[in-house]
Amino acid sequence: MNAGLPTGWTIERVRSASGDPEAALLSLERLVVVEEYGHADYIPLQPDVILSFHDLCLVRAKDDWFMGQLDDDGSVICWASYGSDLDEAIRGL
Repeated sequence: MNAGLPTGWTIERVRSASGDPEAALLSLERLVVVEEYGHADYIPLQPDVILSFHDLCLVRAKDDWFMGQLDDDGSVICWASYGSDLDEAIRGL
């Protein structure tokens, strides 16, 4: 249940920090991309953790947490990096 989360983090801690009792770890078996200013196409990400907070997500790729939205088809489109600290990224929700 806590696989892939940073050291010291559990899903319960994520739920507490976010205030979302339904926060969950999602399967990595989905398309995850990021929109970058000035690029016409999305850039694919290779996440090692995806956390969902209803329709918002935090995705960790290459040690950075990206904010994104969960689409109806299960894919995630991210729009910004919130750095490498999960606590900071959660505060950005």
